Amino acid sequence: MSKSAIVTGASAGIGSEISKALCGLGFEVFGIGREFKEPAEGQMFHPIVCDLLDTQRLLQNIKDIAARGDVSVLVNNAGVAYYGLHEELNPKKIQQMVRINLEVPMILTQQLLRYLKANRGFVINISSVTAQSSSPHGCAYGATKAGLAGFSRSLFDEARKYGVKVVTIYPDMTKTDLYRNADFTVGEEEASYLLPKEIADAVSFILKQREGAVVSEITVKPQIHRIKRK
Repeated sequence: MSKSAIVTGASAGIGSEISKALCGLGFEVFGIGREFKEPAEGQMFHPIVCDLLDTQRLLQNIKDIAARGDVSVLVNNAGVAYYGLHEELNPKKIQQMVRINLEVPMILTQQLLRYLKANRGFVINISSVTAQSSSPHGCAYGATKAGLAGFSRSLFDEARKYGVKVVTIYPDMTKTDLYRNADFTVGEEEASYLLPKEIADAVSFILKQREGAVVSEITVKPQIHRIKRK
């Protein structure tokens, strides 16, 4: 029986690696992103160009995929981050973080939940370690990721009796372009950052558990904590 997965933010970084991992596990993957600079690898991956903030277009894309009836995995990976003193963030940036990091995952989950129940599937939300503690100079970003984690916990309690597994992954500093809007980036030592593939490995681990066992939360950290100022 065929099975498919939906991954947001699939054009690069963590989302791209998760998509590859899912294809390797036999899923037909529908990856949503604003642009795909490289051609799709293999016949199992289907790039879907869509701005997540264009809700109507996003919903139509999801409706078309869901009509297949075999959606078993939703990975809410897309995220945006703006850092700095909260008083210096403009409202547009705050709204963008709230919408992409929290609103979009909630809407996509709502649209797909009946299919995930039917297929005893997974909702995997990519949060951040900033959701687990205070995040000065990242107050709004941390709040959106904490909101996503809270949504995950409540949704699992709501949907677990239907066989739906809801999982939150909390990555620490990962070598992606998430920090393009920040005045810092990952450290120079390899032990000071994670690679996108390591988050994808966590997704694979989650999906390989026996039916009835759920890894509800995973935190992934580099060995040392160090950042580099730009």
